[in-house]
Amino acid sequence: MSVEIREARPEEFDEVGELTVRGFLAGPYGHLPRSESRLALERDAAGRARDGALLVAVDGDDRLVGTASVLRAGTPYARLAAEGSDEAELRLIVVDPETRAIGVSDALVAASLETARGWGVGSLVLDTGARNERAQRLYRRAGFQRATEREHDEPGIGGIHVYRFGFGADADALLIRLVHHDELETVGRLTAAAYTSDYPDLPADYLASLIDVAGRASRDEVWVAERRADGALVGTVWTPREGQTISAVARPGELDFRLLAVDPDARGLGVGAALTRHVLRLGRERGVSQVVMNSGPEMLGAHALYAKLGFTRLSEREGPIEVAPGRFIEIYAFGYPLAGASSVSAA
Repeated sequence: MSVEIREARPEEFDEVGELTVRGFLAGPYGHLPRSESRLALERDAAGRARDGALLVAVDGDDRLVGTASVLRAGTPYARLAAEGSDEAELRLIVVDPETRAIGVSDALVAASLETARGWGVGSLVLDTGARNERAQRLYRRAGFQRATEREHDEPGIGGIHVYRFGFGADADALLIRLVHHDELETVGRLTAAAYTSDYPDLPADYLASLIDVAGRASRDEVWVAERRADGALVGTVWTPREGQTISAVARPGELDFRLLAVDPDARGLGVGAALTRHVLRLGRERGVSQVVMNSGPEMLGAHALYAKLGFTRLSEREGPIEVAPGRFIEIYAFGYPLAGASSVSAA
């Protein structure tokens, strides 16, 4: 079922307010008591429309199934975007718990980004509770980055995570985000093309594993590098979800990554370095002690990249692994210690 995203009409404000209340009641913090001021905020759709843009998602029968508020800096309901800042703020993203429409939250976030971009601001910011993991994956899919220097704890809720999406001159040439469901096959082909361009004789079962992006994305995190100029996907990398690992090289308290791949036509443009720096940033966000990975001895280009970025060999973790029945190859291990892991400055 498709949805349309538009600005709310005045006669819909009361309904949008009640939808907001229901949505938060069904969320990960719905069990907590809410103050009268919080309930007033959720119900005050008119006030949020006055402060910026009150977006709604409507289904084919014109029923409201979601909402989001894009607020101008310095307005009463903006918490992060202070007066005089070059920011807009995204708040109160809600999807009707009973809707069967698919992709509502992604569509609302995309429309919110377009709204803020149209205002000419430098960035769109938002915050969310640390336990709201589904929302955080949503923001990662859209390309938001954590802004840990702006984070804090809130009584009764705990950690508050802050995310930021930069526009214009403030934005990098590459947008690094989680893969979208409709991109899984494309990213599988990209990964296979990257590896087979260097290693044309890969075993069929290994090639099949490269293509299986859906399997990786269902349990872990598959990131893509999107070229902002034309929207083309030019690279990818695989990481575990927080607190987990995806390879034997990782030890407790470390972050590992695999299958760093760059479109053969986009090599030499810094895509691999940007994806690796993104993994290092994730490691800092998660407070891990080290980022680690394996690489084949013949992958000299990758080794040069890792050395340039500051990785060193972990020879004590190296040895042969079986890549096919009876076929073993030597694997190198690399690590990047993250002293002061709370920092998020680029490597």
